[in-house]
Amino acid sequence: MAHYNTILNQIASFLPRHDFEKLAQKHHQGHKFRSYSRWSQFMAMTVAQLTGRKSLRDLVSNLAAKGKRIYHLGMKQTSRTTLARVNEQQPHELYQEMFFKLLRTCEEHAPKHRFKFKGKILLLDATTINLCLTVFPWATYRKTKGAIKLNFGLDADGYLPVFMDMTEGKRHEIELARALKLPAGSCVVFDRGYTDYSWYGDLDKSNITFVTRLKSNSGAYQFGNRRKPDTEDVVLDCKVKLPGHQATFRQVNYVDPETGKEYQFLTNSKKIKASEVAAIYKERWQIELFFKWIKQNLKVKTFLGTSPNAVLTQLWIALCVYLLLSYFKFMAKFRGSISEILRILQLSLFERRPLSDLLRPPDKVHQETNSPQLLLWN
Repeated sequence: MAHYNTILNQIASFLPRHDFEKLAQKHHQGHKFRSYSRWSQFMAMTVAQLTGRKSLRDLVSNLAAKGKRIYHLGMKQTSRTTLARVNEQQPHELYQEMFFKLLRTCEEHAPKHRFKFKGKILLLDATTINLCLTVFPWATYRKTKGAIKLNFGLDADGYLPVFMDMTEGKRHEIELARALKLPAGSCVVFDRGYTDYSWYGDLDKSNITFVTRLKSNSGAYQFGNRRKPDTEDVVLDCKVKLPGHQATFRQVNYVDPETGKEYQFLTNSKKIKASEVAAIYKERWQIELFFKWIKQNLKVKTFLGTSPNAVLTQLWIALCVYLLLSYFKFMAKFRGSISEILRILQLSLFERRPLSDLLRPPDKVHQETNSPQLLLWN
């Protein structure tokens, strides 16, 4: 009978240990560890994400019950105080840098977006997470309430998060948006919360296409000839100017055939068809679904530490887990949702069986299992 590592061990094998240790040395503060390691921290926090542990005590007790299965992961047993101290003190930048390494791997296998637009399509939005101000005094929001704001960019190719920035809850998202270095030739999609006419002009000058909603009180005025609608759902397609700005933009009014509701879109693109402008903006809903998913399935609303560094450590590890789940979905050509993959892994995390079996259709589970190695790329 073939011997298999645990499912968690096979997941960990996707993170080159040598590269991880180099990053751990790069992002280390204070004295060297005597017996603990950043790898042990990462694996413990990853288990917390995959199993939904509610506290450090709960997590440590769960790991202690696994005995030798933890040893074979290359991690050591830890106490609650040790893990808490490492989360508080050791730089979260280790996991931020690891996230971008995983992202590059995922991007190579992610499916492309479905639009005729040739460049990248980035979905921009922010979500607020409420916190107790007495426990997180640095997370200022209102007089008696605390919160953090997570600013995300989601790539329409595979719906992968390509950047994340955490700010105080009271900081407006447009402040971060103005500082973004978006790639020329890309298209950025955002809602009316990012309304800033000067920023629109800057995007246009930088050869970046944008699609957004137009506020009803925008003061935009039409001029020139109207374009002929490319579908019956497009009721207006014309040039507009915004008050106080000389740049010329384009307004597209579109009636949703399902609801009968009319939407007013604003873009600087002259080439994209009006109906596709509406379809691209509708794609923005995917980032709302992404927010809903990570809040329901990963630990990004309750935290196992109270300092900004501990919070960011947990967030970046959560995003690394999301990328791993996405990678498995891409490589296995899994037809189900990423939620199904997570549920499958949660039920089998410490079982000794091929990870490839879990993600294959039932009629292929027993094929090509002579090797204990993961066979997702077959």
